[in-house]
Amino acid sequence: MEAEVLACLARLEASLGEAAPAFDELSLFSPESLDAALRQFAQSRRRDALPLLTALAERALRKEVRKAARRALYRLVQSGVELPPSAPRAMVERQPDRPVRAWVSGIDGSGSRALWILFEGGYGQISLCSVVLNDRAGIVDATGGGISKRRLEAELQAMRERQAFPWVEAPVDLAARLVAEALSLGPAPPEFARWRRYFSAVSEHPELEAYHREMERLEEEARQDPTLGDHSAELLALPELAGWFLDPDSVQSDAVSLLEARESRIVVSDQIKAERETGIADRVIDREFGPDTRARWARRLVEMAWIFHATERPREAKIAYATALTLQDQEKSPRHLPFVRTLVQRGLELATRVALGQLSAKDVTRNPERGGS
Repeated sequence: MEAEVLACLARLEASLGEAAPAFDELSLFSPESLDAALRQFAQSRRRDALPLLTALAERALRKEVRKAARRALYRLVQSGVELPPSAPRAMVERQPDRPVRAWVSGIDGSGSRALWILFEGGYGQISLCSVVLNDRAGIVDATGGGISKRRLEAELQAMRERQAFPWVEAPVDLAARLVAEALSLGPAPPEFARWRRYFSAVSEHPELEAYHREMERLEEEARQDPTLGDHSAELLALPELAGWFLDPDSVQSDAVSLLEARESRIVVSDQIKAERETGIADRVIDREFGPDTRARWARRLVEMAWIFHATERPREAKIAYATALTLQDQEKSPRHLPFVRTLVQRGLELATRVALGQLSAKDVTRNPERGGS
């Protein structure tokens, strides 16, 4: 055994200067001889023995060699030799989640819409972020978390079958832009904190460029027919726009005037009654449809134009875009736009019902901060 220990010790000494020690040769010695040789090697070489002992402890193929090297290192430490700090282990870095699909809904009468963004993690797991955006209040609700592919398909099917508003798949970058815009309008709910980092920057990818081209083509088609705006009230007859009307809260006093005009005992012709009601509506339009309000409704119409386009309703898409263009043109009076007049008439009618106690104000408010839908 002593000869074997000496042979093993000689091999250890020879390995000191080698860039790649022959670990397989050390494996030929018995565990007892190897342990004895390592003990002597550590005692004689002290700190100089550390690189070879560390390499054996970490990379030797045989478990017996690794264990013997670790025992020798332990003895060195116990004798007062300080080990050098170990290099950080190479870790498999987890890839950050990335958005891979998105869906957006139509817009309701308060300016709110739902949005889903699906994220895929570095190991193939998926998470769904669901938010409700409002064009005045920003992000008003946020939920989400991990989801299985089967559950996702079930949720998508249910969304298509039961939702009152149309849902369409959208470019991921468009969805991210909508979220980024909502974040600029006000603080998001605490539940959104886990998702915020995904929306710090919005880039122009080919998908978004294709969206812009589609919208430019839609705008050009809308400009080619100046009569489209005459049909703008048709949009408000669509089921998904049933909740589009001027906020009854803003026209309560006008609604009272309308009720007084209708209930007046003074006998007047139907023409005079109609003129009075038209005058009340004109007053509301002039007061309520300033530049900011016109821009907000125009934006909603442009967004819905894309929804109509994506759901293969080209006529509705062109009417919506043409109506938006008219609202954007500050030289044109909104009094003459059937879309605006219908919005106001709806708001006034609902406000009269509130005044008569037939409806609760909170049930028809268009203020998203008060729960309007």
